Amino acid sequence: MSLTAIGITGIIVLVIMLFSNMPVGFVMGFLGFLGFGYVRGLDPALSLLARDVFEVFSSYGLTVVPLFVFMGQIAFHSGISRRLYDSAYVLLGSRRGGLAMATVGACAGFSAISGSTNATAATMATVTLPEMKRYKYDMSLATGTVAAAGSLGILIPPSVIFIVYGILTEQSIGKLFAAGILPGILLTFLFLLTIYLRVLKNPDLAPPGPKTSWSEKFRSFVGVLETLLIFGMVMGGIFFGIFTPTEAAAAGAFLTIALALVRRQLTWKGFVASLPDTTRISCMVIVIVTGAVIFGHFMAITRLPYELANWVSSLPLPSYAIMGVIILVYLFGGCFMDALAMIMLTIPIFFPVAVALGYDPIWFGVVIVLITEMGVITPPVGVNVYVVYGVAKDVPLETIFKGVFPMLLALLVCNLMLLFFPQIALFLPGLMR
Repeated sequence: MSLTAIGITGIIVLVIMLFSNMPVGFVMGFLGFLGFGYVRGLDPALSLLARDVFEVFSSYGLTVVPLFVFMGQIAFHSGISRRLYDSAYVLLGSRRGGLAMATVGACAGFSAISGSTNATAATMATVTLPEMKRYKYDMSLATGTVAAAGSLGILIPPSVIFIVYGILTEQSIGKLFAAGILPGILLTFLFLLTIYLRVLKNPDLAPPGPKTSWSEKFRSFVGVLETLLIFGMVMGGIFFGIFTPTEAAAAGAFLTIALALVRRQLTWKGFVASLPDTTRISCMVIVIVTGAVIFGHFMAITRLPYELANWVSSLPLPSYAIMGVIILVYLFGGCFMDALAMIMLTIPIFFPVAVALGYDPIWFGVVIVLITEMGVITPPVGVNVYVVYGVAKDVPLETIFKGVFPMLLALLVCNLMLLFFPQIALFLPGLMR
């Protein structure tokens, strides 16, 4: 069997095992070890396994993951997510669809201090769904909005997906963070526009809430100040070269705790509860990264990524057509796999192709994140949909999926705009020192 055939067989077996709901990181690591051992022998495979596990778990760059996750957990347990929603509710709640729009705004704000799509969706579902149910919102609109807007957690920095992508491709995490800001704002606006058009077409979906005075609207900005301060310090520090991403994560976590203590919003119980959640999420990410690194070394010795890159680059097709095929693969794969797992599996294969075609690796990272955002709300897997379903157990699963489809159109429009106008993602990274 040729090396290329061995690589293809490894990918097929990996996909089959992932469909059986086995842990992603362990599956990738196990198959990478077996494949490397089959090609090079047992002793080199054992040496590779030991080296990769040690290097990943001792990686200084990956310390940014638990720090940003911890920052998001502290923000949740200190009530920042609730204050974000309350502020957005005062500003937008009196409009038809205003509570849904406030949910999008709160998700965007919480994404700026969270970094996880699942955490954003779960947090905002807990906070917002009872309010929308109280005002007799259509549950398809309500749950679909939370599931879709929760996906902003992996686009608006700090994003765990950007961190992992940056480590795998040796790109600047700071530039990736900067590249996600304008697309994140654009997608937030498109989500708001989608809700506005849906409610305009069918006003019964979302009755208006109580009116608020201008003085109340002005005072509501106080609830946003904490988030703006944390986001400004983290991203401003990275953007102007004051902090490395790891230092920015540590400073952000410290500032979040300090603000929570000053406001007396963080209890000892909340602080303790944030620790196991941080540990669990961080370990999951690092184990998946370890498995992906081992599997990536197996792919490297089979030369499959390079052969594929050379083959695709030589196709008699324009580069945008090839990129369209890559995007379709991500969109299809995202329907069946978790976003992080999809990134880990495909980046070693498609990243060399994108570079060979002349695409900017920072821009490519943003496009991939947007595509995986579509995957987290697309059936049959749709992780965010199941997260929201876990909170709103009385809402049928098909109702939530029905509610996310209009939001998928917003994501598609955002992707197309990024394809035709790449400077949306590249403008801010180009200004960085």
